[in-house]
Amino acid sequence: MVFNVNILTLFPDMFPGALNDGITGRALENGLWSVNAVNIRDFAKDNYKTVDDTPFGGGAGMVMKADIISDAVESIQPRGRMIYMSPRGKVLNQKLARELSSEENLTILCGRYEGVDQRVLDHYEFEEISIGDYVLSGGELGAMVLIDSCVRLLDGAVGNDETTLNESHENGLLEHPHYTRPAVWSAPDGSELSVPDVLSSGHHKNIDEWRKCEAEALTRENRPDMWQKYENNG
Repeated sequence: MVFNVNILTLFPDMFPGALNDGITGRALENGLWSVNAVNIRDFAKDNYKTVDDTPFGGGAGMVMKADIISDAVESIQPRGRMIYMSPRGKVLNQKLARELSSEENLTILCGRYEGVDQRVLDHYEFEEISIGDYVLSGGELGAMVLIDSCVRLLDGAVGNDETTLNESHENGLLEHPHYTRPAVWSAPDGSELSVPDVLSSGHHKNIDEWRKCEAEALTRENRPDMWQKYENNG
């Protein structure tokens, strides 16, 4: 199954963009996923390519028009699960990324200005998703984050299922620290920093126990909210 993503945007040239490099780029080249960027402005009804208007009730900013977005949506088949990138949406997490990565088709609407007319969101039952508690200039960067989080979970994208299964947020914990050669690193200030002895011991049970303890300690310190859930789940 190919993971197909449709992007409704005023800036289609942003895609695939950074997604054309690294893991997502190789997956795209290998046909594991596809991206179809649809320019909403192509569906404007006047010579000025107008896609927005002033909000009813007054207020600052402009609102993207329902009729224009609707025509853009109707041009896509199949649409699959429909997502609107929005700071008021539920926050993207690893569980949701895994869920979305199992879909065959996604259609992601990227808003600009003050957002889009609520009627089009309601009519098409767009699912609102946020990448964090902050506001961006538009939905495109959020869409890229969402796509990246999904594509790397596709079979064959990373090359080793164990890699993704042991990452942060997969088991309710943050990931343990990593080290590589040299075994002793001479820092610029002259200090000598060594890799923890257990990692070069060859004792896999001890290594696993050390990694779990480190993951628990990091989670407890950096994300007490996650640690509380982890403890409650036993």
